[in-house]
Amino acid sequence: MGDPRCFPHPAAHIERVETHISWVVLAGDFAYKLKKHLDLGFLDFSTLAKRRAACEDEVRLNRRLAPDLYLDVVAITGTADEPRIGGTGPPLEYAVRMRRFDRALELDRMLAAGTLTPEHIDELARVIARFHAVAPVGSATDSWGAPEVVLANALANFEHVLALEHGSDIATRIAALQAWTRAAHARLAPLLKQRQRNGFVRECHGDLHLANMVLYADRIVVFDCIEFNPELRWTDVMAEIAFTVMDLRHRGRPDLGQRFVNDYLEETGDYGGLGVLSFFLVYRAMVRAKVAAIRAAQPKDAAAAARDQVSFRSHLALAEVLARPCRTAIVITSGPSGSGKSFLAAKLAGTGYWIRVRSDIERKRLAGLQGRDDSHSAVGAGIYAAGASERTYARLAELATGIVAAGFPVIVDATCLTRAQRHMFRDLAATLRVPFAILAPQVSAARMRERVVARQAAAADPSEATVGVLDRQLAMAEPLEDDEARTAVAFDCEGAVDAEALAAAVDARLFR
Repeated sequence: MGDPRCFPHPAAHIERVETHISWVVLAGDFAYKLKKHLDLGFLDFSTLAKRRAACEDEVRLNRRLAPDLYLDVVAITGTADEPRIGGTGPPLEYAVRMRRFDRALELDRMLAAGTLTPEHIDELARVIARFHAVAPVGSATDSWGAPEVVLANALANFEHVLALEHGSDIATRIAALQAWTRAAHARLAPLLKQRQRNGFVRECHGDLHLANMVLYADRIVVFDCIEFNPELRWTDVMAEIAFTVMDLRHRGRPDLGQRFVNDYLEETGDYGGLGVLSFFLVYRAMVRAKVAAIRAAQPKDAAAAARDQVSFRSHLALAEVLARPCRTAIVITSGPSGSGKSFLAAKLAGTGYWIRVRSDIERKRLAGLQGRDDSHSAVGAGIYAAGASERTYARLAELATGIVAAGFPVIVDATCLTRAQRHMFRDLAATLRVPFAILAPQVSAARMRERVVARQAAAADPSEATVGVLDRQLAMAEPLEDDEARTAVAFDCEGAVDAEALAAAVDARLFR
């Protein structure tokens, strides 16, 4: 298929891309994806009929997220020496026909080139959250997504890796991860079952890493879902997003991975899924380790085999890191609108495993609104009335409790202008026996007003604060008491903020 005469259209710049289960031929304006003749247990492409069915499934399923890319299934006819796309005669093979795109705009390549932005991550989170919201929901009695199937799939990764040639040190490390997986699953099985009953097992994409995403027509488009095994596609939505988070961490951008988590949770409200996130992060790292190990064992040149070995070992090492517990804590912000509290909270969230909960988002969620909906509430009324504020802070405390129980530190992004509000979280931290700190941005009232006016004009933020709201907050704010000041991190927020310096200051206060 390297001959332009194979194609019924101009086919300049023919390229061939190999994965562990397929070949992709890029020719002219199109791409043709062929399945390898394989039976790996978790997939079976061993006959022409099975490969054709897999191609048809691939087009149908990928049109959910990438309808502009996936066109149809075409037969390859002719002879092995002179194949033809379409044409007459019996088919030699089948291929998925797609629109070709600029590979430099695949998100893994954009990340490597330094052109992937936080705003791209925000868009990706919205795309996936909305996809999950309309995806078919599994039954509580289905085997797909059931705790025993989750464990079987996780253990299968280890079995595939151990079936290949490795040194004794690798076998020992894999055995330790196997033991961790079994123990974590035993603890989480009731939660996994509860999430299945509550509809969090859905028909997902199944392979949500950066190389399967592209900036196409100025939009983030996700392609190449798992079509060959419904058991790997019907999964808990947390197992889905764990793939993206793990991949960003593996590629050296844990800040973007944590941003993706927080964006997704703000869109969906699925904070209860954090209890299973660490399990699925390890699982996804081992999926990629398995894929790299399989590729390394396939015939190829020495340089490619060496790259696959590096990928295998680095994903294995990441799985070990992800299996370790992280330090939990509760940090709250305290400051009026425009003080920079949300900015600081977002900066801090990107420096570790922090989960951020925002009063602006949760206040609207309690009222049945989306985060960027306008509530049309007057100052001190509607969703900003006293009773609504009390419910909002109670909700934030409930979420903080669950996040800490799931093993993550939490940032409560709220004004917390009264002592009662701040003491509620201080007392909660004492009950949960975790460190507590107050993040207090330092900024002038004039700068706050500038920011509030600019934010209101942009109309792109969940906050509905006006200058009138700010003036009211400044008038009613209660200063930190001496005992509160001892737990506070006062941080200059007039200009740029260095995330690492912020994280160091917070860590020093929490873990001194």
